Amino acid sequence: MVGNVAKTKTDLMRSIRDEIFNFKDSPLYAERAGNKVFPVIGEGSHDAAIMFIGEAPGKNEALTGRPFCGAAGKVLDQMLGSIGVPRKDVYITNIVKDRPPQNRDPLPEEISAYAPFLDRQIDIIQPKVIATLGRFSMKYIMERLGLGNMLQSISAIHGKIFEAKTSYGSVTIVPLYHPAATLYNPELKKELQKDFEVLSEFSLEK
Repeated sequence: MVGNVAKTKTDLMRSIRDEIFNFKDSPLYAERAGNKVFPVIGEGSHDAAIMFIGEAPGKNEALTGRPFCGAAGKVLDQMLGSIGVPRKDVYITNIVKDRPPQNRDPLPEEISAYAPFLDRQIDIIQPKVIATLGRFSMKYIMERLGLGNMLQSISAIHGKIFEAKTSYGSVTIVPLYHPAATLYNPELKKELQKDFEVLSEFSLEK
């Protein structure tokens, strides 16, 4: 029977996409509709061993529906290239799927509204490594996976390795500076480069 056919990862991710497109109760839905822009669901391999999680889309991302496609995305692409990992082989998303006005920081209620979609994306992809980009995703992921007692400022723990348990098994968490931060503080690019070298130590084959 059709109803008993197991859904593929692609089917499950499409369901998330459709729900987010129709998420009219979102605190950011009016912003999306009013500006005729798109939610940004995520992009990359559904079998990725490494998953990058940022905080929220920016202007270019909302216009195209693609994560990290602007200036910060170019930095991310450079970092991936430096460790020999094709962008298509990882999965890139954000906690919040719609752009906050004027690129402001996401509000707690916005993170709460969209976080269940991210949780489902993680359960579907089942990455070996979650690399958080910026302090908002660092805080959410570490608290969500029982590492809240280890939280410090991102300047203190970026590039460090944390182990956590998920519904599907063990996962490694590596907090990273958000690539956008390097656009305002070029010195951080050196730190981000070092932290990506930490990522390169992991076997990205599942």
